[in-house]
Amino acid sequence: MVSRQFSHLREGAKARILGSMKRIGVVLILLLAFCGIADSAYLTQHELTGTPLICNIQNLSGCNTVANSAYSHLFGVPVAEYGIFFYGILFVLAALELVLFDKILRRALQWAAVFGVLASLCFTFIQVFLIGAFCIYCAASAVIALLTLVFASLIEPVGRNRPKREVPIEPTPPPHLSMPPAA
Repeated sequence: MVSRQFSHLREGAKARILGSMKRIGVVLILLLAFCGIADSAYLTQHELTGTPLICNIQNLSGCNTVANSAYSHLFGVPVAEYGIFFYGILFVLAALELVLFDKILRRALQWAAVFGVLASLCFTFIQVFLIGAFCIYCAASAVIALLTLVFASLIEPVGRNRPKREVPIEPTPPPHLSMPPAA
């Protein structure tokens, strides 16, 4: 889709523009990962100190209910600490991608983002149906994971890497040359 918009440009110019767009997408993922780390760190700080979360925004005040529920720990570790780990991995992958510009790193970003969205869906389900409260910080984390998936999909389109079919070129017969008349 993007390449059609640039069909009037030379191949070198197209490659530079698409490369710049990929870089911008990776920088946005880097910023989103930083926001995710900050969000998860705030929730972890609440877990470590026991201070109540500030979350009375638009009458959404279920953050403390969610944070203090039995579902806020997984294998004895606060879910927010898993968030720091997850967003830290995204941050490192995005930073490496900016330096190395490698397709494998872009695919790793995509898979990590898919994992983050699936985890966020599970956590949202638990909040709404099992706990009966809604945490805006958890919702922010889910939005960050979703946006990361969107940008990761844009920087490296998902699909099969099919080799381009080359049209076979028929060899052209040599031109028929007539010999000059013998003298």
